[in-house]
Amino acid sequence: MRVLCLHGRGTSAAIFKSQTATFRAHLPKSYTFDFVDGPFPCAPYPGIDTIFRPARGHYFRAWWTEPTPEAIRAAHRWLDNYIARHGPYDSVMCFSQGCSLVASYLLYHADERGPDVPPPFGSAVFICGGLPFEVLEDLGVEVSARAHEISAQTSRLLRRRAGLLTEFAAGVGTSLWDDKSGLVHDADRRVLPDPSDCFGLDFGQVPAHLRITIPTVHVYGARDPRCPASIQLSYFCREAGHTRMYDHGGGHDIPRSTVVSKRLAELVSRNPIKQTVQRNRFSQS
Repeated sequence: MRVLCLHGRGTSAAIFKSQTATFRAHLPKSYTFDFVDGPFPCAPYPGIDTIFRPARGHYFRAWWTEPTPEAIRAAHRWLDNYIARHGPYDSVMCFSQGCSLVASYLLYHADERGPDVPPPFGSAVFICGGLPFEVLEDLGVEVSARAHEISAQTSRLLRRRAGLLTEFAAGVGTSLWDDKSGLVHDADRRVLPDPSDCFGLDFGQVPAHLRITIPTVHVYGARDPRCPASIQLSYFCREAGHTRMYDHGGGHDIPRSTVVSKRLAELVSRNPIKQTVQRNRFSQS
């Protein structure tokens, strides 16, 4: 089982490999993981360099520098070229901006190629993900002013919280995500929003063909300021009937506790990957 692994902005393949090591240890040995660096050097994710010290020759990376449709489409071409050289892959696992890359890739794929041309992987695991609104608007989806404001507010709060990583690494405070003030969602309420108002997005107005139809797992943290973006992304996959969601209870990260790690491994291993990929490969032959 080959899994392509795409990190978040301001981290790297090596960091993503470390972040996922605990739960990957609970997966069968048949799973292999290809961790890939984004094409652009960038500033480190706030505070990440206090935990993961940059080594000689190590750079923090991104999949694009600005979230314009042109830059994101260029990242899609980069991804196509990488898969052509190093694939095939059975699945893709991604975190944060890596999720934005994969999710936007799949939506453009659905818009331009339709359901009869399968994507180059048979399932996806989205961890703390979301979709750039620039992509949705480029695809003709109406994004309300309220949705834009929620996105801007949650992004600002995440940057502020992430900036506390320096103090957290020094042992100041108890947990980076303990403070739930400022969240636009109720971190203690487990009821998903109505599709007609998913943090400002009306999925009744989203064209029916703009859906992600491969099996997906959505991992998010109820204390993540960007949790609304993860929920919105999951709604683009819900109609497929094989979407699993898991709230790990933390923030914009991948907890390494035994309970969370075993549950993540269970979700990934239960994703119907082989059947989907075999069908895809047959249809491409």
